[in-house]
Amino acid sequence: MLNVNIFNMDGISVGEMELEESIFGIIPNESVMHDAVLNYLANNRSGTQSALTRGEVRGGGRKPYKQNKINKSRAGSIRMPHWRGGGVVFAPKPRDYSYRLNKKVKRLAIKSALSSKVQNKEFIVVDEIKLENYRTKSIVAMLNALGAEKKVLIVTPIINNFVFKSANNIPGVETTVADSLHVYNVLNCDKLIIAKEAVNMITEMYS
Repeated sequence: MLNVNIFNMDGISVGEMELEESIFGIIPNESVMHDAVLNYLANNRSGTQSALTRGEVRGGGRKPYKQNKINKSRAGSIRMPHWRGGGVVFAPKPRDYSYRLNKKVKRLAIKSALSSKVQNKEFIVVDEIKLENYRTKSIVAMLNALGAEKKVLIVTPIINNFVFKSANNIPGVETTVADSLHVYNVLNCDKLIIAKEAVNMITEMYS
C-alpha cells in the first residue's frame, strides 16, 4: 500500500489517501523521462530561424572584376559566402521540429515522473484547491503552509480562473489541470501540489 497525507489549504493534515502503485509507485525510468522531455521541448520550438542563401541575397548580378591579368583570385559575384555581405552556404530555414512519441512511452514517462515525486516526498495532496475571488495572498499563504516556497506546480481537476490567475502572479509557480499534465512540468518543479480529485482523475486515465 502506498499512502500519502491529505492536507487542506492551511497546511493541516485532514486524512490519508491510498495511491495506485502502478502509477505512483513504480521504479522511475530515467531514459523514458528524458525522451519525453526532449519531445516536449522539440514540439515547442518555433522553428522560425532563417538566413539568406547566395541566391537570395540582394545584389551580385554581375562579375565584380575581370578574371585574368589582375593578380586576384577569380570571383563571380560579390555575394559569395566568403565575402562580406554574402549569402550563407547551408542557410537555416523555417522548419517543424516536432515529432511524435509512442503512446506507451508517454504513459510510462508520466508514471515515472509522478513516482519520482512521490518517492522524493515532493508530492503534496490537498483536499481541495479553491478560491472564491482573485487573491494572490491566499495562494502564497497555502504555499507557505505546505512548505512549498520554490518552484511549484499546482494541479487542479478543472480550470479554476481564480486559482490560476492568482497563482500566475507568483514567480516560480505554474498551474495546470490533470488531463494536461506533462512530464516536463512535473520534473521542472520542486514541489507538486495536486488536488485530491485531480489524483483520482489521473488514476482513471492511466490505469
